[in-house]
Amino acid sequence: MALLQISEPGQTTAPHQHKLAVGIDLGTTNSLVASVRSGEAQTLADINGDHILPSVVRYAEQGIEVGQAAIEHAVIDPSNTIVSIKRLMGRAATDLKSLRQSSPYEFSISESVVPKIKTRAGDVSAVEVSSEILKSLKTRAIETLGDELVGAVITVPAYFDDAQRQATKDAARLAELNVLRLLNEPTAAAVAYGLDTGQEGVIAIYDLGGGTFDVSILRLKQGVFEVLATGGDSALGGDDFDHAIADWMLQQSGCKKIPTPSLVRLLMREARSAKEQLASVTEVNVKVELDDFAWQGELTRSQMQALIEPLIKKTIMACRRSLRDADVAVEDVLEVVMVGGSTRTLAVREMVGEFFRREPLVSIDPDKVVAIGAALQADVLAGNKPDDEMLLLDVIPLSLGIETMGGLAEKIIYRNTPIPVAKAQDFTTYKDGQTAMAVHVVQGERELVDDCRSLARFDLRGFPPHVAGAARIRVTYQVDADGLLTVSACEENSGVEASVDVKPSYGLTDSEIETMLRDSMDHAEDDMHSRMLREQQVEADRVVEALDAALQVDGDELLSEDEKANIAQARNQLIEAKAGDDSEIIKAAIKQVEDACADYVARRMNSNIRNAMQGHSVEEYAGNEQE
Repeated sequence: MALLQISEPGQTTAPHQHKLAVGIDLGTTNSLVASVRSGEAQTLADINGDHILPSVVRYAEQGIEVGQAAIEHAVIDPSNTIVSIKRLMGRAATDLKSLRQSSPYEFSISESVVPKIKTRAGDVSAVEVSSEILKSLKTRAIETLGDELVGAVITVPAYFDDAQRQATKDAARLAELNVLRLLNEPTAAAVAYGLDTGQEGVIAIYDLGGGTFDVSILRLKQGVFEVLATGGDSALGGDDFDHAIADWMLQQSGCKKIPTPSLVRLLMREARSAKEQLASVTEVNVKVELDDFAWQGELTRSQMQALIEPLIKKTIMACRRSLRDADVAVEDVLEVVMVGGSTRTLAVREMVGEFFRREPLVSIDPDKVVAIGAALQADVLAGNKPDDEMLLLDVIPLSLGIETMGGLAEKIIYRNTPIPVAKAQDFTTYKDGQTAMAVHVVQGERELVDDCRSLARFDLRGFPPHVAGAARIRVTYQVDADGLLTVSACEENSGVEASVDVKPSYGLTDSEIETMLRDSMDHAEDDMHSRMLREQQVEADRVVEALDAALQVDGDELLSEDEKANIAQARNQLIEAKAGDDSEIIKAAIKQVEDACADYVARRMNSNIRNAMQGHSVEEYAGNEQE
């Protein structure tokens, strides 16, 4: 008997058609892939039943190894086994010194600003290494789900800047993965917990992974996940706990020699093992032997807490700043969600609970919660839930602006603005006859360009010459859902356009992120005075330039020698005042020039009117007005 397949008019005849999409947590230490199966988001295991894939890539003689197979060779083949590659994503060669890691790698620095690691398989970039991890996760997903994927949502730290996000997308492209969206890791955790519990209110997401720390303050209301503020450190995590413990072991051993790369890897492995054991016991025995190095001792939970406490305090400081940015008091926080394997450390949970005055949530596996949230979002973006009203509003971490005359930074999109977003601002020309304008895109919170970070430059050329101030140039900043920026400029009278996709090949260093925010607060008053000074200096230049141009045209004709002397004196006093650092004195000097030129300006206006009316009658103009 033949079976007929019946469907509603205009709908697909394929029953229960489900597009396969995954969420990927691309972590510093470990990575996971998850998908929604039978209505439930779950992480996917490999053939051995392991859900977690160590974020380690080894360039072996026989080919490329990823995950557990690679990590087993980390001690014996350290220069070809790449760990914590996420810390190098979007970094420039100049950033390498600022990264806190005892690196066994040899870097190849070419004319490109992107550093590459020398391996037996050739020089590889952070993007290429990350793509191998993504390829492994993609293969696992296809084998488990049984078909090709329509795309993936990949998570990134909320504090990843434009370069680091772009590097992540490039890695996905190399792995032939269609990126449905880059999603902030704390927001992914909010998706998982928000849909699980259905709670509404302010929630803090404390995300401490292997190599990065993020804190986000979110408001959950009627299906809308809005990030009120973000903070963190893109180079602080469990790896740093391991470094602190490994350094302690080395110090306890009394070893005076510089440790070999293999010994460093072994110490780090034992430090991590001890840290994980101390989550359930109060003391552990540690034994490290390699070549001529041998040490054995005990590490107690209290000793470890003393070693890592300064690092945990750094995360608490970031929490305090983010609450202030969100204008939220500690007592207003409904729940604290713990994310990342490093939050299993009891000292972390205790200090976080003490700061927020409540027990943190740990009901979802902190290693899996980000991947689960990403999978839920991927299911929506793939079109499997057309009626889903869930809305995610991430924010940009630092303000985006443009350089104006005098080296001033004019903010166009402010930090913590929800994305995607597009904002435009109108500017004009400074000089008569100007036919081009340089657009300098900057990022940061300070008032002067020199104190901000340069992102991109481009020129808008070829618009018709006008008198100063007559051209109307609209500059538009667009930040997409992945946090990537496009800037365009258009002279609206002529329609001339130019644009740039801001894709820098390097990222902010950790200290730069921290310093940019702290300095914006510490130097707020100084910046205000500096801005006022620059504005008055720019106005002084404009007044002098306009005065000189006018005098050259008709100064001798309209002014007596005494009047010219008075104007020249006021002009010279203005130039002298501009060289100083008092905006009020410059402002007074500008007023003095305007007063000295008042009669001259009136005569020029009358002269221009007479010239315009020459050969015409008043009745002509009156008649035109009546029409």
